[in-house]
Amino acid sequence: MRRIHVGNALSAFGLGFTVPYLYVYVAQVRGLGAVTAGMVLAVFAVAALIVLPFAGRAIVRQGPLPVLQTALVTAAVGALGLGLAGGAATVLLAAALLGAGQAVMQPALATMIVDCSSAETRSRAFAMQFFLQNLGLGVGGLIGGHLVDTTRVSSFTLLFAIEAAMFLLLVVVMATVRMPHSPRIKGAPAQSAKGGWKQLLGNRAMVHLSVLGFVLFFACYGQFESGLSAYGVEAAGISTSTLGTALAANTAMIVVAQFAVLRFVERRRRSRVIAAVGLIWAVAWLAAGYAGLGHGSQEMATAAFVSTYALFGLGEAMLSPTVAPLVADLAPEGLAGQYNSAFALVKQLALAVGPAVGGPMGASLHGPYIVTFLLFSLGISVLAIRLGRRLTEAQDQPWLARNRVIARGGSAAEPVSAEA
Repeated sequence: MRRIHVGNALSAFGLGFTVPYLYVYVAQVRGLGAVTAGMVLAVFAVAALIVLPFAGRAIVRQGPLPVLQTALVTAAVGALGLGLAGGAATVLLAAALLGAGQAVMQPALATMIVDCSSAETRSRAFAMQFFLQNLGLGVGGLIGGHLVDTTRVSSFTLLFAIEAAMFLLLVVVMATVRMPHSPRIKGAPAQSAKGGWKQLLGNRAMVHLSVLGFVLFFACYGQFESGLSAYGVEAAGISTSTLGTALAANTAMIVVAQFAVLRFVERRRRSRVIAAVGLIWAVAWLAAGYAGLGHGSQEMATAAFVSTYALFGLGEAMLSPTVAPLVADLAPEGLAGQYNSAFALVKQLALAVGPAVGGPMGASLHGPYIVTFLLFSLGISVLAIRLGRRLTEAQDQPWLARNRVIARGGSAAEPVSAEA
């Protein structure tokens, strides 16, 4: 588990080096223009959507470790290719390799966490993963910002070379891992036990969670660097430096609150925690509405806008130990990789659609933009409550189910049945 967490931190650190500067690098430093830069960002999403349906099957058949190592090598080749490529075709090809490798890393690492954790430790393991990912992205972006120089191509080549080195270092670290197999909560519906995509789609709780996940990622992550930032600049008069402060507030909230929040959510119904996140994000959108439409002072607008990102961070900290373990507990024995890949696919779809819808709205339709995503946030709460009705007690309240096993003379490490 320690090696897996090191892997999460290294991969996030490498991505943090380059992702914030990718558009500037392609459009200005390489002189390929805004259209090519936009296509590069689109290629990331398209590559992920292509490979993720196959990634789940590969993880189930080959195991998460070899799939992760293949993804890391692919991402390293893509990162190095981006640093060296000078033409549009080579840049797009390298972006496709990096995007595909990056997309497959997520379900592979998540499946490794599932296999290396028990029902008792899984929430904390995923909370640690999310904490290290944000810390790695933040530190990587901070260091990368001091290394880049838009007048020197070589500075960006160095950045991409460091990113590739991080991925290859992670290959070496992962080569020392020996994967165990831990007990699982057996609370998934019986019709899901046969495995495969058909059975996954027959798992009504998983389908409901996937719909909820799409709304979560569409209404939050899909707006960070598109609709919400455009709204802040156009409606609230926020400067680019304030946008950076808002993103820093989001990361700081996650880093500071993650483990304090974990103590609260571990002993609550997972469906209720997700519903609470919807309400918190609704408040965040109200704060954003005040920032752009409240006709207050610029200082108040700035404070409200930064608070919006901080509230989003609080919700993210509550989701990290809740949603990923729930996906794992819905998966039948041996199919965690398939379920993690399916959920990652839903996330990528939301991240592709979110900016396309939110960007134009945030820039020009300020009032409708806030109302739309306020309603989406309230919809999260409604969907979460309805999801709770489809979950077994072991899936919605694993802590309570474990305590009942102990009270009956069993062991907390034993698998918990749906009747427990």
